[in-house]
Amino acid sequence: MGEDSNRGEIFDLLSNHRRRYAIHYCKRENEPVTLGDLAEHVAAWELDKEVQELTSAERKRVYTSLQQTHLPTLERADMIEFDDRTIELTDDATELDVYLDVVPADSIPWGMYYLGLTGVGAIVMGGLWLEVVPTETIPELGWATLIFALFAVSAIVHVGQSRRMRLGEMERPP
Repeated sequence: MGEDSNRGEIFDLLSNHRRRYAIHYCKRENEPVTLGDLAEHVAAWELDKEVQELTSAERKRVYTSLQQTHLPTLERADMIEFDDRTIELTDDATELDVYLDVVPADSIPWGMYYLGLTGVGAIVMGGLWLEVVPTETIPELGWATLIFALFAVSAIVHVGQSRRMRLGEMERPP
């Protein structure tokens, strides 16, 4: 199987939030987990509740869905070993380093941010070339340093956010 088809299979598996939440929980716990604990946490994340606030019907609905559909799917894909009560990630899933570019409603995607930053840089550089950007208060090298610094700080923030947005890294799954 080629890398592209393998990547496609992984994205297909992770396109379902319950499977993504299951892998997130298992990676976060870093040891075999029980189906009951997994179902509780997945239900709590889905419903945006604390585990203690869940009703037995909410737990059971997720438990049944995981047991009958999602865990067998993950097992067939060799992501987990599932013995009807205990779930453990396989080596493939443990090494799986998934970053999800989840963009909050009040934010913009990083690609758009960098495109905008490039536009600002191009306007400043064009203004310097056309001699319409003032160089008395800030010399040309100062403008170039400012643009470079904006990109550098942005990249550092982006790398930090990327690390936090990996499955298994945060308290709540992305």
